[in-house]
Amino acid sequence: MRAVRVFEFGGPEVLKLQSDVSIPHPKEDQVLIKVHACGVNPVETYIRSGNYARKPALPYTPGSDVAGVIEGVGERVTAFKKGDRVFTTATISGGYADYAVAAANRVFPLSDKLDFRQGAAIGVPYFTAYRALFQKGRAKAGESVLVHGASGGVSILRRQEYTGLEGVDIIIEMLSNVNLAADLQLLSCAGRVMVVGSRGPIEINPRDTMSKESSIIGVSLFLATEEERQECAAALLDGVEAGWLKPTVGSEYPLEKVVQAHKDIIHCSGARGKMVLLP
Repeated sequence: MRAVRVFEFGGPEVLKLQSDVSIPHPKEDQVLIKVHACGVNPVETYIRSGNYARKPALPYTPGSDVAGVIEGVGERVTAFKKGDRVFTTATISGGYADYAVAAANRVFPLSDKLDFRQGAAIGVPYFTAYRALFQKGRAKAGESVLVHGASGGVSILRRQEYTGLEGVDIIIEMLSNVNLAADLQLLSCAGRVMVVGSRGPIEINPRDTMSKESSIIGVSLFLATEEERQECAAALLDGVEAGWLKPTVGSEYPLEKVVQAHKDIIHCSGARGKMVLLP
């Protein structure tokens, strides 16, 4: 099969498309997915660069948000069968490929209401948005929410303008190394900034948190428990059936253009929707 491989950490140019990679085999409690679309996330560029706390063993294939069709199942898997349309929030073998293996408990049925590109847009963006708002941010009905950096996969979910005078209850921060100091000025009393994205350090005045007893809370989907992941999944699957979860897909790239995709997701401003690779 074809798969993008990384043999050394570095810039986008280290992404190498190979055509002679063996198709992985699903083990116990795993499934093999024929990839129809794979989402591209900023975190994948950080991992590729080597400047991220979590470093995979080299060589590896990037990609977590896959949508496609079940090609095979390992032992003990009863929830899926060959031919099922699915999406996943994490792969074991890597999603920038024609086929990918994933743990069965990280795979979910893909409704006929969504196409494969939309399925590939659910994983990291929607699960992170739900985790930031409800599991970590403890959002309640009637509270105001501001998304700072409202573009791309996560933030487009909650895009809105805020001009009130009492401050914002929750800020979903996509670029905290630029915006965090300003966020603290925008918060209401007991407001919280949910740090979803950052590309470097920033200097803030801690007194700005004291004056409103506000909070800065980091959000990492990787640290979610199995129970929390299932809670996210249940809410989002309900959203698909109810019709309010309709992912917006942005730029589309063939696997041959993966280097350009990694350049664009970091350097292109004002992106709308999820970037996807189409094997």
